[in-house]
Amino acid sequence: MVQSTILPDDPRLTAYALDEMAPAERVEFEQQLRQDAAARQAVADIRATVASLTTALADEPLPVSAMKTKVELAAIRPNGKVRRLDGGVVPPAGLLPKMIKFPQFYFMVSGLAAACFAVFFVYWEQNRPIHEKKTYLEVPLAAAKKPDEGAVTLAVSPAAGPAGELSSGSVASPSLVAQSSQIGELKKVEFSPGADRAKESEVRTGGRALPASMRIPEMAAPVRRESESNTEGYAYHKDNEYLRVVDQPLSTFSADVDTASYANVRRFLVQGQRPPVDAVRIEEMVNYFPYEYAGPEVDGRAASVEERNARVEGTPPAVNKKAPFAAHLEVASAPWAAEHRLVRIGLKGLEVTDASRPAANLVFLLDVSGSMNEPNKLPLVKQSLRMLVGKLRADDRVAIAVYAGASGLVLPSTPASHQAEILEAIDRLDAEGSTNGALGIQLAYDIARANFIAGGVNRVILATDGDFNVGVTSEGGLVRLIEEKAKSGVFLSVLGFGMGNLKDGMLEQLADKGNGNCAYIDSLAEAKKTLVEQAGGTLVTIAKDVKLQVEFNPAAVQAYRLIGYENRLLAKEDFNNDKIDAGEIGAGHTVTALYEIVPVGVEMKAAPGVDPLKYQVTVNRGAKSGDQKSGELLTVKIRYKEPAGDVSSKLEFPLYETGASFDEATPDFKFASAVAAFGMVLRDSPHKGATTLADVARWGRAGLGRDAGGYRNEFIGLVERSEGILR
Repeated sequence: MVQSTILPDDPRLTAYALDEMAPAERVEFEQQLRQDAAARQAVADIRATVASLTTALADEPLPVSAMKTKVELAAIRPNGKVRRLDGGVVPPAGLLPKMIKFPQFYFMVSGLAAACFAVFFVYWEQNRPIHEKKTYLEVPLAAAKKPDEGAVTLAVSPAAGPAGELSSGSVASPSLVAQSSQIGELKKVEFSPGADRAKESEVRTGGRALPASMRIPEMAAPVRRESESNTEGYAYHKDNEYLRVVDQPLSTFSADVDTASYANVRRFLVQGQRPPVDAVRIEEMVNYFPYEYAGPEVDGRAASVEERNARVEGTPPAVNKKAPFAAHLEVASAPWAAEHRLVRIGLKGLEVTDASRPAANLVFLLDVSGSMNEPNKLPLVKQSLRMLVGKLRADDRVAIAVYAGASGLVLPSTPASHQAEILEAIDRLDAEGSTNGALGIQLAYDIARANFIAGGVNRVILATDGDFNVGVTSEGGLVRLIEEKAKSGVFLSVLGFGMGNLKDGMLEQLADKGNGNCAYIDSLAEAKKTLVEQAGGTLVTIAKDVKLQVEFNPAAVQAYRLIGYENRLLAKEDFNNDKIDAGEIGAGHTVTALYEIVPVGVEMKAAPGVDPLKYQVTVNRGAKSGDQKSGELLTVKIRYKEPAGDVSSKLEFPLYETGASFDEATPDFKFASAVAAFGMVLRDSPHKGATTLADVARWGRAGLGRDAGGYRNEFIGLVERSEGILR
């Protein structure tokens, strides 16, 4: 496709249409016109307008007084042209008095011409090719103050080198201008004041009245036209199958603390819809809920971050260092298959209080494109961030970067003590334009690096629907960009918003590769859970590249399947390879993984075997001396790195068969089992057996426990609500 070189306001269009162009220039211009259909149409429109006006004027009667007045000011040449006595050119005599009689005609001509150019400009804008430019555009910040001394504000001039090569000595500036690949092509992007706050806060409950037992948060009302198609995107994954221990004794996967799937599934069910199969990620549903796992201990009790730091300080890591999380293993019968055993692996991250966590350097990267112009998108983003700002300490810092068709810095890195200034910057955001997410990501990481706090919390918080449509838009390209930026030591949290065009799979991948977590915000209640109640886990990473490897004892386990984590499976060799990226655990987070295992001696129906090998000697490869008598089912191995480290540490925990039934299991075990079963029903998994929603609700009630926050009761209400949807 040939790119247009003729702009809509090019004066040559009019000159060519009126035959006022020099011959040499005309030939060159006609060559360009042949390649630009829109420009040819503009020429035709101009000629048609002129012809129409000439015809209208020719039919108009000529008053003699007007003719006399004008002739007195002009001299008529033999060639018919008229020239004013003062040197100015006037129209031919036949046309002159009509124009004098009707001065409003001038306004009509200019109005029609302007309309013609406006129509052409809109058409040209919609059809012109998109040129990808690595350009940060200026954002006027008249209402924002300059940051305090000590903050580093990005101000990259054309002589500063490629974008991203930053200096901590940059000159403070209320706006950011980064170098473009084409210097001098910087434009301004105006961000108009946000919509009325009263309208933004109109969050209503969608769907029917909910059971009293439910604590389902209010949902932002969807505002979508019937003609709009649903373009939500979810990555395909197939349920894990059973694997025979004799063939594959090791199961390896990356830890996951994402919770987006449960909130998103809840959104569908509250609206009376069955969620897409690939929107249901069972591990994220299970990990949405807090569990009462004990954290790391010091002298027999849970350790605070201060105690752990004091214990580690001055001692070699291999001698006295405590792990940043504790492991909890449990086994009982599977409620949906009594002859099978269900293994629960639980990790509990170190708790970090607001007072004890390091100072935070946060960059809010906000999507303000046109696709975010709905009540459950940008207005909800603004309300959510207001909550988080209220949770910050005075020594934290906040910057706000935005992106639509272009990217800009709305608020330089500013102390959280200047809360009113930060909130004002959030309030004046509005949504419009296309979505160049890659450029915004580049900008946000540059700002975070320029204000990096050594030993502190350095994090970009991306709030978007993920509908990137300008610049780098492919999932592969964006993931590679995030992987490269993650090397800077800046972590990423991703908050998904909205419906209809949510790119769930894209956002999950960005969070995974950005050493962060992904959540879906469908309501103010969910924003409070993620950004206030669990702020420590959202902001503070206590361990990165966390991998789990389970070795099964073939003397006790015939086959196994990992429930969920389909897109986090790793090769067995990846476990000891520190170059392989894995999941992160935040402060206070719980991680739960479930295995359904088929004990030795139980008939195998789900895992077809292969013919016996002719040239191999069958050996008990996984068993150790004495294992068969000891009742050891498996050993869980965990590898992790410190947040700023590059070398992993390893922990090992054995699990012994206790013979416990499901009724004898802990409330946490029962509830996690119920959530997993619900996920299998929603996915119509081949492994759900005869499980019904009534079974799920019954198992969930058995695991209610103390139910801090009411989230487990909410789950039971959601299950009951689903009866009429899943039929």
